[in-house]
Amino acid sequence: MKLLQGFQNRVDRFLWKHPNFGIRNLMLYIVIGNALIYLLSMMDRSSTLIYYLVFSADRVLHGEVWRLVSFVFVPRTSSILGLVLMLYFEYFIGRLLEQAWGKGKFTVYYLLGMAFIILYSFAVRLIFGRDIMSDATYLNLSMFFVFATLWPENRVLLFFIIPIKVTWLAYAEAILYLYIMISGRTLLPLIGILNYFLFCGDELYYRIQPLFRRFFGHGAEFRRSAKQAQRDAKALPYIYKCAVCGRTDTDYPELEFRYCSRCVGYHCFCEDHINSHVHFTS
Repeated sequence: MKLLQGFQNRVDRFLWKHPNFGIRNLMLYIVIGNALIYLLSMMDRSSTLIYYLVFSADRVLHGEVWRLVSFVFVPRTSSILGLVLMLYFEYFIGRLLEQAWGKGKFTVYYLLGMAFIILYSFAVRLIFGRDIMSDATYLNLSMFFVFATLWPENRVLLFFIIPIKVTWLAYAEAILYLYIMISGRTLLPLIGILNYFLFCGDELYYRIQPLFRRFFGHGAEFRRSAKQAQRDAKALPYIYKCAVCGRTDTDYPELEFRYCSRCVGYHCFCEDHINSHVHFTS
């Protein structure tokens, strides 16, 4: 966890020194690019256009350097309805992340994800002699894991009818990724979400740590801590209180409160300050 926190602190320091770094509305440009390429590909029955845009380490080594960027504009479905839904969802999540993190951090997140895909493809090409044709499918889907981690209580309408927490959809997607890696014998799904672990690994660890303690030898300690927390909560007129603005779940029941795993000690923050507060160091 110290390694992740060190990486995140370096990113924060870089962005503090370069406040103008980043591409505002980055996801909007990527979505528009996908839509334009899809429209052009409808007139290309041979799929030649798509072939010249996907990433290929072998073709880059032969001088087709535009593939280092163009692969993020490759549409990932042939259905126009599926494309519209996918692009809308990606833009919606990308906009939320940019608002929560700032344009600089979101740009770093996306560029780093692109770099991981490129490096993996070159490694496979140089070590095993296989050329992987890659697009940004898993990179864009990794944003959904971030969304589910930062706003786990949000719900979406499955099949436009059934409300379901994004957390459960993230679990299902993780299982699908595991199946693809096993059946397809490829690490590309994992490579596509490495940036998620770098940016949200500490938050993920904070969420799953109680489960590991409960089911792998620390059940009694976990239950004692939970009971003590419940007794402490009963002694106060509230359960959660934001360490920045002081709002509580009693006064503002509609607010979401979460603990920050990067702060020293247990400090609770409301949804407005969980991603924008100054971390406690002692």
